[in-house]
Parts: sequence; C-alpha cells; structure tokens
Amino acid sequence: MNPTKNKPVIGISIGDCNGIGAEVTMKALLDPRVSKIFTPVIYGHGRIISFWRKLLSLEDFNFNQIRDLEQLHHKKINVINVEEDCPDVIPGSETELAGQFALKAFDAAIQDLKAKKIDALVTAPVNKNNINSPETPFIGHTEYLTQAVGKSKSLMMMVSDDFRVGLVTGHTPLAEVSGKITQELIKEKCKLMLASLENDFGIPKPKVAVLGLNPHAGEDGLLGKEEEEIIKPAIHALKDQNHYVFGPYAADGFFGMMQQKKFDGVMAMYHDQGLIPFKAMAFDSGVNFTAGLPVIRTSPDHGTAYGIAGKDLADPGSMRAALFLAADIAKAHQVEEEFSE
Repeated sequence: MNPTKNKPVIGISIGDCNGIGAEVTMKALLDPRVSKIFTPVIYGHGRIISFWRKLLSLEDFNFNQIRDLEQLHHKKINVINVEEDCPDVIPGSETELAGQFALKAFDAAIQDLKAKKIDALVTAPVNKNNINSPETPFIGHTEYLTQAVGKSKSLMMMVSDDFRVGLVTGHTPLAEVSGKITQELIKEKCKLMLASLENDFGIPKPKVAVLGLNPHAGEDGLLGKEEEEIIKPAIHALKDQNHYVFGPYAADGFFGMMQQKKFDGVMAMYHDQGLIPFKAMAFDSGVNFTAGLPVIRTSPDHGTAYGIAGKDLADPGSMRAALFLAADIAKAHQVEEEFSE
C-alpha cells in the first residue's frame, strides 16, 4: 500500500485545535520508536503545530511540511495543510471555526484512507458541539466514518492490551437504549467483534462475554424482560452457529470480579455500561477502535479536555497507544494480504 514495505503510513486528523489533541499527538510522536514502526502524517496545518510547539516548548518536535502524500518523508513527521489558512488557536475555547476546521481535517484524512494512500487513521478528539451542524450532522467519529466509507454497520470497541469492550448501542440516549436492542442487533455486533478479534487481533476461536441490560441481568425476569426475551435467545443463536459467546452477565459483578480477564472481548448493551468500567481501569492506555470497516481507525479514549488545554498537563498515553495499535493492525493486514496473494 505504501512505498516503504512493512512500515505503515498512519494519518492523524488534528481534531479541535483548541483542545489537547495537538499536544497529545506531538508528545506521542516524540516517542523514539515511532520512526522505526510507522510514518506519521498529521492532517491539520503547520501554523497550528508551530503554535503548540512554541507554547509547550517542544523544541525537539520537528516536522516536514508537505502539500500532498507524494512528498511524504518516511523518516520524518509530516504535516499536510488541509486548507490554505487555519483558525487562530485559542487554548481551552470552543469556537465555531475550530469545529469547522476539525471536520475538514477529518474529511481530508478519510479521502486518503479510502484511496489507500494511508494505511490507518488516528483521530484526535473533537467537540461535538462545534463540529455538528444542520448541514453536516456529526454525532461521533465512528458513525461519521462508517457512513463515509459506504457502510451501514460498524462496532465501537475500546481496547487496552487484552481488555476489549464492544457496544451494542453506541451514542444512543439512555431512554432509547431498550427500544433499540434486538436479537438481530446483538448478533450483528457480536459477529463484528468476533471477526475483528480474529482478523485484527489474531485470536483464533475468540470468546466473548455478553452483559445483561438490567440490574442483576434481569433476575430471571423480575427486574426486566430483555434478557429472557432478547439477549438470551441471541446468545443461543450465536452458539448454534459455533461461536464462543456466553452470558448474559450482570455488569456490576462481572467487572467487580474481574471476569473480563477470562474472555477475549466483552459486549456491553450501552455506552456507559461498558465505558465506565473500561475507563476506570484503563483511562491512560485505552484506545477507541472502529471494528467492522474496510479501513483502520483508532483514537484516544478521551475528549478535548479544554480545562487543561495549553497547560502542559495532557497525558499522551492514550494517543500513543492509539498510534501503536493502528500500526499493529495495519501490519497484521499487510501480512494477511501478502499470504493471500
């Protein structure tokens, strides 16, 4: 896919330039392993990078300004100006221009990702308030990218080493969760996770735990009927297809007893059910991975963090993990393609 065999090109969309995205990106890319493992290209603007370089005194952060990927330098950090101009950086501020620019950077990176000019994309955090508009609805990177690559199905999966959590419903209001959970949706999301565990993470015959929706997984129907009428039949159907899927488990006891260590993946019914325990245990190393698409996308598991933007307090651990996971999956796909040729 790229001219340097076995060294993937990883694109990074800059996100909201007033948040901590640029800071964690630059700090993560200063890791000495980066130049040996992948070639980074930031979709943003050189002026934004220069602003943060000066503010944070990152004198060692040097970059190669390029117009397009034909000028890519595989031993340097590359920066593409997605527009001729860029908004002024105002650390910690929510501005309309920053949101518009974040979307333009994301769109530019998506185009190169779809064209296979880059091998994977890592998205820095955006603010849904200033990136969303009536003309371009935006409820999340996952949903936007899924539509952009022409797919109707994908899976939001949080990853930290061997701890992986998928979501049956993602950015869905809590009041609407129960009505959206169906047997077909559970089976669909579990199959996406199982396929990803095999193809992206190299796990043969993966085991997935499915959580219940209600307290104590419904208590045999006393605390809700979704487990008996929807979740259990979906699990039985998956087992009948020779998939290693188990549950439903009561979420509090499951994580409280660290049962996730017995499985390759955990399927949660809704956003906070899966992400609260995940972030409590793996906030600094967690990665958001979009499974089920023909492209590779990861991101750190945190937001724009306006409150600490510009104060040199942002921890690059999650961004670093997102970059290395993207590179690992890209390399795994390269090996698979070589064997299939």
